Amino acid sequence: MTGSASELARRLGEHAEAVCREYLSNGHRSGNHWIVGDVRNARGRSMHVRLKANAKGPAGKWVDEASTEFGDLLDVIRESCGLVDFRAVADEARRFLSMPLPPPQAPGAQRQPAAAPGSPDAARRLFAMSQPIAGTLAERYLAGRGILLSAHERAVRFHPGCYYRDLVTGETHTLPALIAAVTSLDGHITGLQRTYLSPGLDPSGKVGKAQLADPRRSLGDLLGNGIWLGHQPGAPVPVMAAGEGFETMASLRTVMPALPVAAGTSANHLAGLTFPPGCRRLYIAGDADAAGRHGIERLSRRAGEAGILGLVLRPQLGDFNDDLRHLGPAHLAAWLSDQLVPEDVRLFLPPG
Repeated sequence: MTGSASELARRLGEHAEAVCREYLSNGHRSGNHWIVGDVRNARGRSMHVRLKANAKGPAGKWVDEASTEFGDLLDVIRESCGLVDFRAVADEARRFLSMPLPPPQAPGAQRQPAAAPGSPDAARRLFAMSQPIAGTLAERYLAGRGILLSAHERAVRFHPGCYYRDLVTGETHTLPALIAAVTSLDGHITGLQRTYLSPGLDPSGKVGKAQLADPRRSLGDLLGNGIWLGHQPGAPVPVMAAGEGFETMASLRTVMPALPVAAGTSANHLAGLTFPPGCRRLYIAGDADAAGRHGIERLSRRAGEAGILGLVLRPQLGDFNDDLRHLGPAHLAAWLSDQLVPEDVRLFLPPG
């Protein structure tokens, strides 16, 4: 942030409650916070603006627990007024600071509840705030894993400052994150998975995961749904592949770009995956750990009960991303060709 912007943010923070009453009029004061639905002045309770400086930080800082957005009062002015250019934001801030402070207002009528943290609504909001991965750290992270996805893949996005709370210490951070949408078969977002990334490059020049105890977190309604790649909502899927991890399935999609795949995000959620209409053959990506094998067995049993042929694909190394990175796409394709039905080799493995 420039010096001018920092000074404007500080001055706005000195009148934080007045700023909130002007630009977040659908909220109300509660203790040392202004409570509102989001930074665009929606009704609700998920966004908290600090009104007075304290040990946790300066006045005017805010965080939206539902969407993981955060910022200062300049961001409030920008988003609530729909401004794009910083000069317009700064002009509006200066205009406000030259005005008489508005008198206190009585709290409004009963307000609608905000999206609950961890809910599908919160997942949809965070996904909408994210951006396509082209040119971002997320694209570089995937490329470093050997994963190349089509620009038309709608399930994968990037957020430059995703909210992270340490579940043990309670400390909070903001980190870049790869965002993968979890959807139902009709394409409706029900949840998502965040992979937190390191802001810088590792010694090999690649983007890695953030140094966290749990760099992947999911939220929303996951059971029965998945991270779908290459699936048109509502369309029949005669042949598909499914597995636990997003990177495992994205690796298969890298060498078989015409094959629809779904990642369940965990062994239990994989076991409960809902089968798409018209599915006749299901390839299940193998996993080395016990929980993964349990999920595979349960999904295979459910597929058989539904009249679907379930076939397990085994990696050579720990998982298919290990195969892709260490053995290369040509070797992985050759390894898979011996495990696919001959008809599917012709359909899904590109020549050469």
